[in-house]
Amino acid sequence: MNSPVVIITGGAGCLARSLADAFRETGAEVFSPGRDDLDVRSSAEVDRYFDRFERIDLLINNAGITADRLFAKLGERDWDAVLDTNLKGAFFCSRMAAKRMIKQRDGSIIQIGSYSALQPPIGQAAYAASKAALIGLTKSLAKELGPRNIRVNCVLPGFLATRMTAELSDDARAAALARHALGRFNTVEDAASFIVTLTKMPHVSGQVFQLDSRV
Repeated sequence: MNSPVVIITGGAGCLARSLADAFRETGAEVFSPGRDDLDVRSSAEVDRYFDRFERIDLLINNAGITADRLFAKLGERDWDAVLDTNLKGAFFCSRMAAKRMIKQRDGSIIQIGSYSALQPPIGQAAYAASKAALIGLTKSLAKELGPRNIRVNCVLPGFLATRMTAELSDDARAAALARHALGRFNTVEDAASFIVTLTKMPHVSGQVFQLDSRV
């Protein structure tokens, strides 16, 4: 029996590395390209990358960037960069993966979202908009692809210790921690463990999972 094929975009990130390790432990064949290997903003590049696969069992759209600044100072270039990576990239990759999964009549797509989609902080207009749109994309695809036995879910992994959050000031980090009822952040390892478990649930689709204690 062939090993399941898993593709994780944004492969250079901390969460992607934990996901890759976790899925390899299950026996999956994991492909986790970074931007040098796959620029998700390019439809042609995404098509070329995905064309090498005859089968795709799981796609995790993890590639993402932010451009935090006040809305009045947010330029079109920054807006486009965030939306092109976070949303259009997920669209391009999901489209190519879905083509394989429809033929297989089986598969799973997981969008990596953000709590900012639900309760965005000041200065994250572009990032919040892109992640909120991912929730809409998730629910639309779940309805459309469900009859083909394809599950689509969105995971909001919480405030993780990653390169993106490392740029925050101590005050911003403390303020974020204060909003957690349990008084602690999630870890990339626990987020990866949850996602592995989610892929083993054949009756779950169209759902949004928040992996922290912000209420």
